[in-house]
Amino acid sequence: MSDALSAIGSILDAERFGSVVTFVGGPAMGAKAVLGADGSVEAGEIPPEIRDHVIEDALALMAREQHKTVTYGDHAVFFETLAPQPDLLVFGAVHIAQPLTAFAARMGYRVTVADSRPAFAAPERFPEATAVLQGWPEDLMDRLSFSRRTWVVVLSHDTRHETPVLEAALRNDTRYIGAMGSRRTHKLRVERLRGMGFSDEDTSRIRGPIGLDIGAETPQETAVSILAEMTMIRYGAGTGLSLHGLEGPIHKRPPEDERVH
Repeated sequence: MSDALSAIGSILDAERFGSVVTFVGGPAMGAKAVLGADGSVEAGEIPPEIRDHVIEDALALMAREQHKTVTYGDHAVFFETLAPQPDLLVFGAVHIAQPLTAFAARMGYRVTVADSRPAFAAPERFPEATAVLQGWPEDLMDRLSFSRRTWVVVLSHDTRHETPVLEAALRNDTRYIGAMGSRRTHKLRVERLRGMGFSDEDTSRIRGPIGLDIGAETPQETAVSILAEMTMIRYGAGTGLSLHGLEGPIHKRPPEDERVH
């Protein structure tokens, strides 16, 4: 148990993804194992006959930040996903960025806002932000990190602002990339990125136009639209449709005794 607690502490301190695997039924009942973000076993043991399945399911649940009990023959396993606080990078300190930052901070995101214009990148405009950075994106890259815990929202329509950001986000395992603009703007954006060597698969990672279709008009409503899409992506659940008229449970999760995949 001390090894498991130490491994959990290490994952939490380093703000990494991980999974605590607890056997809640079967011959190994009470045993624990701790898995890292890559599926490596950092503490404890997993019965060899189910090891590959457990690791596969732990990785899938980490990707969706979900907890779940799964049955493998005689073994019942509870997966507790360890997920770091998500970082939201907002590029373009425009009017939409203000409610987006406020709402996202209340939802648990650690928000950084960046803009090249001093009057826009003013900390007093974003009291809920963890950081407000002033400068051109290419000059800020060494102060920013793009990883599985990173969510990127580009609100600037200026290609000088958005291209370096999108390039950095696409070259890393960025969790979410959203970019403001019309369908025509997004088409031109994709063409520009393809000209830089990015594939169709790469550019398909960009959510543009950004957000869910809820008829948003105001900055506050647009922020809700963006965060709704981010929530759907974060947990890998939901349809983006109105719950009214849909069949089945509100909280869409697979039955407890089914495999994750």
